[in-house]
Amino acid sequence: MTDARLPSPQPPIQVIAHRGASDDAPEHTLAAYRKAVEDGADALECDVRLTADGQLVCVHDRRVNRTSNGRGAVSALELADLAAFDFGSWKDHEESPDWDPVPGELTSVLTLERLLELVHDVRATGRPLQLAVETKHPTRWAGQVEERLLHLLKRFGLDAPPADGPSPVRVMSFSARSLYRVRAAAPTLPTVFLMQFVSPRLRDGRLPAGARIAGPGMRIVRNHPGYIERLHRAGHRVHVWTVNEPEDVELCVRLGVEAIITNRPKQVLSQLGRTEHR
Repeated sequence: MTDARLPSPQPPIQVIAHRGASDDAPEHTLAAYRKAVEDGADALECDVRLTADGQLVCVHDRRVNRTSNGRGAVSALELADLAAFDFGSWKDHEESPDWDPVPGELTSVLTLERLLELVHDVRATGRPLQLAVETKHPTRWAGQVEERLLHLLKRFGLDAPPADGPSPVRVMSFSARSLYRVRAAAPTLPTVFLMQFVSPRLRDGRLPAGARIAGPGMRIVRNHPGYIERLHRAGHRVHVWTVNEPEDVELCVRLGVEAIITNRPKQVLSQLGRTEHR
């Protein structure tokens, strides 16, 4: 009798909340991340930058002008300066949100340390929430961002995968050099190479040294769907950003990507048929 083995079923596509549930709440605020957790996101995504006094904060842009009522470059400001700014009132709501944010969590600057506390607390309940951290580049703090990041992850026990499961944290960047630094210092930490376009030398599905997961933008996926197949053939997982429209979600499903990074985790989970109570 032949011992025929059935192929193991594909795990569900992971839904990652881009800067939190940032379609509903101001990006990178604690309220946006709590909303993403409430919505059932599998993972949270954040960008990190280093302040003048060596603190990692969750801010996307080099300057704070767009997302706060302050002005200036993050790298030239201290945490106390950022704490005085309003990081949430810029986002308009046509009507009151259908959730109740904690006072202050809609407007305060968020440190990576505070976000790690949230992830740690959720994981302590038995829910395997993960975190995707993007290092922003170029930066005046060459190497210090990664060093400080790995120090914080180690403090929270999130710097390596547990023996019985996947890593709770992955590091993402458009900078191959940043990922190489992370890989050299923490070899077991998953790394994602983000792409706005496909470099000619990587069209065959290769990734730079230090990267283990491909992170193409949605524009690449729409215009070059065959590239996703080449990445898979090369043995790489594919995490796509930023996927908000239903037709883009459908395309990602058809192409078999492993993770969707979205501003709308609740809607994407619903479209994927994952509306179970969390």
